[in-house]
Amino acid sequence: MNQNKTISIITGNYFPEDTAIGLYTTEFAQYLKNKGYIVNVITGFPYYTQWKISDEYINKNKYYSEVINDITVFRYKMYIPKNVTFLGRVRMMLSFLKGTFFNIKKIKNTDLIICIVPFTLSIIPAFLLAKKRKAKLWIHIQDFEFDLAFQSGIFNNFFSVFFKRSIFKLEKYLLNKANLLSSISFNMIKKTKEKIHGDKKEIIYFPNWVSSQKINPVNFKYHPYFKKEKFSILYSGNIGQKQNWDIFVELCQKIKPSDGIEIIIVGDGTYSKQLKKITLEFDFVHFYNPVVLSELNDLLCSADLHFLFQKTDVLDSVMPSKILGMMASGKPSIISGNVHSEVNKIFKESNCGYFLSQNNSSLIIELILKLKNDNSLRKALGLNARNYVLENFSENNILENFSNKIKEILTINN
Repeated sequence: MNQNKTISIITGNYFPEDTAIGLYTTEFAQYLKNKGYIVNVITGFPYYTQWKISDEYINKNKYYSEVINDITVFRYKMYIPKNVTFLGRVRMMLSFLKGTFFNIKKIKNTDLIICIVPFTLSIIPAFLLAKKRKAKLWIHIQDFEFDLAFQSGIFNNFFSVFFKRSIFKLEKYLLNKANLLSSISFNMIKKTKEKIHGDKKEIIYFPNWVSSQKINPVNFKYHPYFKKEKFSILYSGNIGQKQNWDIFVELCQKIKPSDGIEIIIVGDGTYSKQLKKITLEFDFVHFYNPVVLSELNDLLCSADLHFLFQKTDVLDSVMPSKILGMMASGKPSIISGNVHSEVNKIFKESNCGYFLSQNNSSLIIELILKLKNDNSLRKALGLNARNYVLENFSENNILENFSNKIKEILTINN
């Protein structure tokens, strides 16, 4: 049945990006291909998390097409800002929009367009393609980039007052063009309903997922980034403005040499250079480049404890996908964030670690030392984490449910 159906995915992030949205979109596209669909992807050149076009693509033509695992990928070399500012992000979005307008002309036939947000403006060419090819339009929201920009302070300049109302009005207009909307958390679904002002559109829960085999503490080898004689605390992911690095520095100031603690930070991002400079005085903090996907299991499972410090005034602009890997590793986590966030709800249900609604460095170091000195507690919390994430965020179950929804939408009015 699926062999005659074509699905086109519009996304700002795709393979070889192997973290966050790029990873999930790649795995999802491959899943659809394996189900028998013809899959096309319209995307940009890989740039995340380094915020520069990767070396293997930098010399490619501005418009570049390739076939990856039987999926045709149409790319555009969009502008990538060196400094992530308001104007830089706007220019990047407009650049991707321009390239996408050109690339949709290459899609001669499609039954369904799946548009991945962020890059909200890409909904415009997605809608035009759907209209021209008489296809359905599905908008999947991974991140509300406009909300995040205002909440994190990126838009705190002269233009913010002038543009805020217009930006959200445009966002509402574009979201209402979808035949179907989905998002990765219940709070984000609620926020989407508030944005479109009503229940006329169906909005389904389509969370990110984790593989029980790819992240499995039974099958890991100790990663060389870690010292076995130390109590190892790990952060792995984008080093940017979404995180609260001020509280991290406060925490480092409270760690003593006698504590036997090392902190491993694996990743890259717009705040990476600055954070390295700020933490030069702490010899127990070690920075490493992102690992390849094949090393991720070893990395996550080698840690004794994971951490993620978020800004407490940001409420579910994004559901951090890295949390699923942290939990699947079978190790506890300490996370700070908004008290009303879905992550807090998950931590309460799973009893997998500690969620703090206030960034209190004294309490954080107290919890770290408590876990360091109680191996049984660490094992219990880690087991709770893995059991919960596999029960609620299993790759096979989530993708199968989504596949069934695709079949349903493609049979409507056909």
